[in-house]
Amino acid sequence: MENINNLHYDSSDIQVLEGLEAVRKRPGMYIGTTGSKGLHHLVWEIVDNAVDEALAGYCDDIEITIEKNNIITVKDDGRGIPIDIHPKTGVSTVETVYTVLHAGGKFGNGGYKVSGGLHGVGASVVNALSSFLEVTVYKEGKIYFQRFKNGGKPEDILKIIGECDINRTGTTVSFKADPTIFEETIEYDYDILKNRTRELAFLNKGLRFILTDEREDTKKDIFIYEGGISEYVNLLNKNKTPIHKDIIYFEETEEDIKIDISLQYTDTYTENIYSFVNNINTYEGGTHDEGVKRALTRIINNYAKTNGYLKQNDEALIGEDVREGLTMIISVKHPNPQFEGQTKTKLGNTEIRKISDNIFSNGLERYLLENPEEARKIMDKVFSAARARMAAKKARELTRRKGLLDISNQWEKLTDCSSKDPTISEIFIVEGRSAEGPAKQGRDSKTQAVIPIRGKILNVEKSRLDRILGNEEIRNLITAFGTGIGEEFDYTKLRYYKIIIMTDADVDGSHIRTLLLTFLYRYFKPLVEKGHVYAAQPPLFRISHGKTQKYVLNEKERDEYISTLPENTKVEIVRMKGLGEMDAIELRETTMSVNSRTLIRLNVEDAIVADETFQLLMGEEVEPRRQFIEENALKVRNLDV
Repeated sequence: MENINNLHYDSSDIQVLEGLEAVRKRPGMYIGTTGSKGLHHLVWEIVDNAVDEALAGYCDDIEITIEKNNIITVKDDGRGIPIDIHPKTGVSTVETVYTVLHAGGKFGNGGYKVSGGLHGVGASVVNALSSFLEVTVYKEGKIYFQRFKNGGKPEDILKIIGECDINRTGTTVSFKADPTIFEETIEYDYDILKNRTRELAFLNKGLRFILTDEREDTKKDIFIYEGGISEYVNLLNKNKTPIHKDIIYFEETEEDIKIDISLQYTDTYTENIYSFVNNINTYEGGTHDEGVKRALTRIINNYAKTNGYLKQNDEALIGEDVREGLTMIISVKHPNPQFEGQTKTKLGNTEIRKISDNIFSNGLERYLLENPEEARKIMDKVFSAARARMAAKKARELTRRKGLLDISNQWEKLTDCSSKDPTISEIFIVEGRSAEGPAKQGRDSKTQAVIPIRGKILNVEKSRLDRILGNEEIRNLITAFGTGIGEEFDYTKLRYYKIIIMTDADVDGSHIRTLLLTFLYRYFKPLVEKGHVYAAQPPLFRISHGKTQKYVLNEKERDEYISTLPENTKVEIVRMKGLGEMDAIELRETTMSVNSRTLIRLNVEDAIVADETFQLLMGEEVEPRRQFIEENALKVRNLDV
């Protein structure tokens, strides 16, 4: 039907957003989100500019300070932003950099051969999304200053406000995020800033970072690593047992492309390979790690054949074998990286595959020849992994033969949903026999499946895949998901787009949730990364008054709800002990119904930190785990991993 009220449509209806106004109108296009992640992204956009000066060889120190009222100051001792009039804009280069999108030394034949950051719009975007931003430049014996406010508008032109030592150079930027843009929070998380700052220090050896928090109790960390990514591998393996003493390291430049690779094998059973391009974490991989992985498999097989570990008719080792227990960092500095993938964090440059293969092949071959005793330990490790792979293959075949959870014990069986559409289907992993009945009765049978587990499943952090596949409850979960595991994993066969861990809101429930999440993170990592894994949030309290019952998740919600009731209301508060205490209706209304439940999506924002945490909490080393618990026990009441 024609809408006669909307027939008028001409050029006056088309809104043209000029300059930084476009950023304020659609901030998500530039920083992804206006939540906490986007807020912290502002810091990295400014820090990246300072790191670019270091990559160009002109900066030794970068200071990041969280001042009171969540003002961020980033100070470097680089060359200082140019202060002359820009020929195209007619204003100073400082003003151009902070008010014009895509203005900077990262484009064309600008001031940097290699630059960090992904988009190159950082300075102006930060200015656009700030209540105010101040720039101070030390250059040519003078101190220059300019202030911007209310979304990037200059208060005045660039001015000289003083003099400095003729040899002093650098740029200092202070800004405060605009609370009208970041409505969720403008409170910076020190640990988030600390982890990324430490990572940047590892990736840029010899560059010193000073991170300070001046808001309440002053915190300060200084990061400088002369060993670069070798020290990174050492940190990642601090709670693991290396099988050879050396951290292997290669560094080489070819065709203006610099590649650093560091690795060490441990006695663990999972691989941890992290790759970076121009300081960007390429967690989707790309041609750089494809070349390295290809070379690793080839060189290990060649050494095994040459030294009698593999006989003529023996089956060759595969990538899965040679990467078991391996911790490796790959860092590439590229003048013109081509990114692809869903989040633009996958390297696509085809020439890198061959270059990284060559550099790694030459380095590893030389190391194995020069260190025969260490090479023997590596050979023992990879052949042990190969034997376990064969055993795991038999266990997988057993899982397939058993069919869809064809097990004799009736209560352990999957109660499936009727829908075959994975995009609307979800599976609840339920702890305990008592919770199984209400969950099955309270579910939506069309879209919700239920699979119970008995207590605490196997800790996969301490087990190889063959043993894991020998565990019946884990096999049941693998079969239910439908994707297969290990080398047979196929994301397209996922049967449920929501995998929901539903455990009691107590210490045992948290432990079981951690065991399950460790299993999912180690063996179904793409499902965690793509946001398919959730934790249900059962209520901690039931509040009754008159004929009304209210379920709340925590003490804060309890107190807030009670404060809304009339002063003389008689209130009964019951602390819920477990899912089994609720009947089917209560469980559905509080924890399972899509209309009233609360779910936590368990994403992996920082895979390296997540790996450290899982190894710390679930690994063999007891003392670091005890120390972690002592340090964090008083910080939170309920620890969700």
